[in-house]
Amino acid sequence: MAEGSSTFTVDEALASTGFGKYQFLVLAYSGMGWISEAMEVMLLSFVGPSVQSEWKLSSHEESMITSVVFAGMLVGAYSWGIVSDNYGRRMGFLFTALVTSIAGLLSSFSPNYITLVIIRFLVGVGLGGGPVLASWFLEFVPAPSRGTWMVIFQCFWTVGTIFEASIAWIVMPRLGWRWLLALSSVPSFLLLLFYNFVPESPRYLCMRGKTTDAMNILVNMAEMNKKTLPSGILVSDNKMELDENSDPSENTHLITIGKTDAIIDGDMDSKIGGISALYRLLSPKLITSTLLLWIVFFGNSFAYYGIVLLTSKLSDNDRRCVSGDLLPMQSENDNLYRDVFITSFAEVPGLILSAIAVDWVGRKLSMSSMLFASCIFLFPLIFIQTELLTTILLFGARLFISGSFVVVYVYAPEMYPTSVRTTGVGTASSVGRIGGIICPLVAVALVQSCHQIIALVLFEFIIFISGVAVTFFPLETNGRSLNDSVRELK
Repeated sequence: MAEGSSTFTVDEALASTGFGKYQFLVLAYSGMGWISEAMEVMLLSFVGPSVQSEWKLSSHEESMITSVVFAGMLVGAYSWGIVSDNYGRRMGFLFTALVTSIAGLLSSFSPNYITLVIIRFLVGVGLGGGPVLASWFLEFVPAPSRGTWMVIFQCFWTVGTIFEASIAWIVMPRLGWRWLLALSSVPSFLLLLFYNFVPESPRYLCMRGKTTDAMNILVNMAEMNKKTLPSGILVSDNKMELDENSDPSENTHLITIGKTDAIIDGDMDSKIGGISALYRLLSPKLITSTLLLWIVFFGNSFAYYGIVLLTSKLSDNDRRCVSGDLLPMQSENDNLYRDVFITSFAEVPGLILSAIAVDWVGRKLSMSSMLFASCIFLFPLIFIQTELLTTILLFGARLFISGSFVVVYVYAPEMYPTSVRTTGVGTASSVGRIGGIICPLVAVALVQSCHQIIALVLFEFIIFISGVAVTFFPLETNGRSLNDSVRELK
């Protein structure tokens, strides 16, 4: 390389190599993880009613099958975030794939209700690692195109939901819910199959002082993308900021690990415990953003999963509450597969809208406007509507809430520095899972008991508050470089 006095950061290296073949492979792997999570979440719409019918469960027991998965995701999202910030992104999603795949397959052999609930809780713990994959992919994407590619990454969730609805429509009537659980665990096993080929995040390695390993990955990236890296010494962003007097005249183009370790931030060079990580997220520079992000994640999760579950409840419930009669099970199942399949396609225009808005109008405006639009579509459902109009309104509500969910998953990793990124996103995701736990137990239960007005007003209130919270975010991340440490934040 050229003269030893020049330096470059991971952001500059990514800008030089661009988004090429290397990033497409990273996208494919992380996308498979996103498909896995989407399928495991979507199957809850199908498995619950079938298990309820087979084992003669109450409505509360059926709701618990869904709620325990989100309870597990709450635990997993926080735990895997800390693991990946301490031991690497690869270690984080290795354990998530192991837990999800094994528990997902075992749940198909559940002999009774209690066993199913326990194993599905473990599946939820594994699924909680989804934000780790999102953060890992983000750290390979050049800043100028980050918003667009993070939206494309979210497309894999939509692929997963549509694929799950499709196989449920085929498998459930012929083979039953056990086969659906088993087949839905396949994508997680694929993550394990290709795990050895997966690189660690160079940004994480550089932040930890392992610049030799980070440089090796960047060199491979440049070769695969047929680009060249900047000349000089690889340094972390915080190193450039904190150590202006370091000796640049090294014989190698890399900073030695020992030297870099000496200048790593105090908030990076030790393993982060659970309480310590939470304390950093609530530090003066992050507390406002963190608390607002928790509100938005809670609202998005409550609304998104609620709309998914309401798809299988509202139209049939309207007729049941009016007539007082239960529909035949076969008719109920046919409507379920059809309605969930149709509304799943609402996420396609939601993704397109997000891809256009996220870089054009920014993260904050696109999120808030889509949340308020979802409120508008849900409002008429406060009153009993025809089945066709109910499906159309749920389609529109899901379009905008899924779009908002896409953008918040773009915004959240950009908001946090590398040192606490997966912990921050994981913790926010955990708060969101609380919404997922409460939703089937409260809102959906209200609909089932013919209190539709109360349930829909609750949805409207939570989504509206989330939209207001977005407007108070202190930072617009559109086009900004990622920070490596809390100290770098303005």
